[in-house]
This record gives sequence, C-alpha cells and structure tokens, in this order.
Amino acid sequence: MSIAISILDLAPISKGQTARESFEGSVALARAAEASGYERVWYAEHHNMPTIASSATSVVIGYVAANTSTIRLGAGGIMLPNHSPLVIAEQFGTLATLYPGRIDLGLGRAPGSDQNTMLALRRDNSSAESFPQDVLELNGYLTGHSRIPGVQSVPTPDGPVPLYILGSSLFGAQLAAQLGLPYAFASHFAPDALHQAVTVYRETFRPSAQLETPYVIAGVNVFAASTSASAEEQRVRAYRSRTRAFITRGARGGNFTDAEIDAFLASPAGAQLSNMTRYTAVGTPDEVREYLLKFASETGADELITAHHASDLSDRVRSIELTGAAVRSGA
Repeated sequence: MSIAISILDLAPISKGQTARESFEGSVALARAAEASGYERVWYAEHHNMPTIASSATSVVIGYVAANTSTIRLGAGGIMLPNHSPLVIAEQFGTLATLYPGRIDLGLGRAPGSDQNTMLALRRDNSSAESFPQDVLELNGYLTGHSRIPGVQSVPTPDGPVPLYILGSSLFGAQLAAQLGLPYAFASHFAPDALHQAVTVYRETFRPSAQLETPYVIAGVNVFAASTSASAEEQRVRAYRSRTRAFITRGARGGNFTDAEIDAFLASPAGAQLSNMTRYTAVGTPDEVREYLLKFASETGADELITAHHASDLSDRVRSIELTGAAVRSGA
C-alpha cells in the first residue's frame, strides 16, 4: 500500500527563539519535505499564542513559497469566520498568481483563539453559522464566478486554488460531502470522531467540479529517529512541554517538574490531554512506516498530514526526512 503524506507546520517559537528564527525553521522544514517527496505543507491560523508564529497564515505561506521551488503550500487552515470571504480570496488569489499550481486553501470554522481574542478579531459570535455560505462565496471569487453582484476578487488566479474542509466533528464531514470537497480530519489532536466522520463523508459525498470522488486526509503525530529510544525520548520531551503549556496557558510560574507532569498525564485529570495525541507514530523509519500504513488502512485515508513535534528543529527536520524516505521505500 502506498500513501500520500504531507506536513502540518505550526511554526513553533521554542524557548529562547525569536519569531524570525521560527520562520527560518519553517523554510528548512519545507525544503526537507520538498526533497523527501511530500505532497504539501500546511500552516494553521492561531491567534494570541506566544509559541505559534503562523497567525498571519497567508504571509507565512508566501515567505516559504519564495524560498522553495515545487512543493505545494497551503492553509490548514484559515478560520474563515474570522475573515470576510473576499479578503481571503484576494490573499490566496495573490498567492496562486505568484506561485501557480502550488497553493491550497483549507478552511475551518473554529476561531483558532480564546473568547477575548475572538472579539479582538472583530468576529461576531454568530459568524460561524454562515460558514457554509461563506465557503461558497469564497469559491465564487476564486473561480471568477462571484455570488455578489458587481464584486470580484483581484487578482483572480489563472488556475484553481483547491479548497479543503477541515474539521474534527460530523459537521465538517457533512459539509465537505455536500459541497464535493476534500475533507481533512484533525485526528492529530481531536481523534474521537475520526472513523465516524470519515464514514459519513464517504457515504454522503456528492461529486463537484473540483472533485469526482471522496478524498480524505487524516492527521497523525510523528516522531521518527534513527533509534526507537531516541524517538521515544523526543516524544516524551515534546509532550511534557505541550502539557506544561496547556496547564499554564501562558501564565507565569508553572515550573512543574518532569515527574509532576508525568503524574498529571497518568491521572484521570490528564487523561483527556493524553487522549488528544492518541494517534502518534514513534520509532525508527521502519516502525513509523508500519504505523502510518496501518493507520491509513484503518481510517481509509487517501493522504496523511503528519505533525512532527520534536522540540529541536534539527530533530524535526530529520524526522521529516526519515519518514519521507521510509514511506517511499514501502510504496
């Protein structure tokens, strides 16, 4: 079995690192992915998170596109209720004009932020309710068939900007199926509804001008290293750091020891957080390939979006390279 693989890059700002260094790291990851046979790199819209640099998602995509050659780049995703469809059409129409055939646009309806940040974004509490209509309006602009009389998006790209619906619930699956769009499930951090959502999507899919048959992307975390022990060490270190960030929510203090973090994750209170990373491939290239192929087979995924979380950039780059080579060798 062969499987297409892509990358989700959160553009993390590590402790002691600047945002600019994070962007340079994103270029290094994309170049490694380009050389290793990955389909695309996704960047997610998050706001008010000191450890994530991809808030201005379209700008990050443009920077990485200018420093790579062939790999597809996209938003995974743009949280459309935060924006007017016209503005996003202008941004991604511009990107697709500058980098034809390389730009994808994944769309979600979550705010990607907390309540106060959502309000600071000028987002109405009810704006998510118009998400299906906003997707159609956006697609109209990008294809040169505006649904708003007298309004067009400039520039309109010569070629298509493929749309993807992102989600972690049945709503996204149903919408993607109704619109005939590819569906990406965020199982790398919200695994519970994965199988049900994929089933609903495939069973209710309607062909569209963009897509004739269902196309499923599933998220999975990856720690690939030359030895199983090294990969496991990277996993433990990264997930401890992630747990600290969740517990403190950016507040000062919270200097929990490793033992305290491990005890929390093993407790009933930490069970939900541990469950979020249920789908994680850890080990040597062969072990990671075996996990990914089994995961793809069990979920019916056409493509896997891999999230490489090692704390050190060099380890993330190496994980990308090892995983890419391993998947290609098993194709």
